[in-house]
Amino acid sequence: MHIVLLPGPVQRIIYGVYTHRLRKQLVGAELPGHIGIIMDGNRRWARQMGMADLSIGHKRGAEHVETVLSWCERAGVQHVTIYLCSTENLARRDDAEVSYLMHLIEQVITDKLAQPDAGWQVHVAGSLDALPDTTAHALKNAVEVTRDCDTGYHITLAIGYGGRQEVVAALRSLLTEHAAAGTLDELADTITMEDVSRHLYTAGQPDPDLVIRTSGEQRLSNFLVWQSAYSELYFCDTFWPAFREVDFLRALRSYARRNRRYGR
Repeated sequence: MHIVLLPGPVQRIIYGVYTHRLRKQLVGAELPGHIGIIMDGNRRWARQMGMADLSIGHKRGAEHVETVLSWCERAGVQHVTIYLCSTENLARRDDAEVSYLMHLIEQVITDKLAQPDAGWQVHVAGSLDALPDTTAHALKNAVEVTRDCDTGYHITLAIGYGGRQEVVAALRSLLTEHAAAGTLDELADTITMEDVSRHLYTAGQPDPDLVIRTSGEQRLSNFLVWQSAYSELYFCDTFWPAFREVDFLRALRSYARRNRRYGR
């Protein structure tokens, strides 16, 4: 079997034609209003590319967020939640790697998202107390700077985040609320799913319609455990830094072809 490698310009033409074709297939289709993204595979991408410094993978991955948001805008996806860093990442990764990750995140937030004309209102999901002060400050500033953004586009940054931890924090907040109101004894008989939802980090935001995970791993890894109960899941083999628009459009096409059942 002979493998024919096409010249770069020819590859770009074919890629452009295929991308255009995918966009046409999505015209009039029912698309997700909210996408959750687990951006996985930065270090493996760097290894695959033969890079000795794996931190380059994190850098490319962080920089790629802006590009993917532009695809979401073009598709009309108005809510995006990106899993930047889990509580497990903070606890188990090497200190130097975590420090570098936080620095990258601060840089991307400050340079790309915390701008009045960036077009996305920023929200945060996670425990800011678990983050370095500089990272927490950058996140708070981004939320404040974009508070009056009225484009309708919302990005939630899940950082220092764990889905189970979020549910525990929500229940604690709910119990505290009822204790202060003197209605704690009644809570066991009256608690609803809506009561829990309004105490989550994502209160006020719609649940994700579609969750995309890159790198070929097929698990949620403690991401939006409560919110993704009825989400459609899409797993892509491509590592996050190499995630292309065609991969994104294929995910949307897959979603459009599904019959959502919401547990029924």
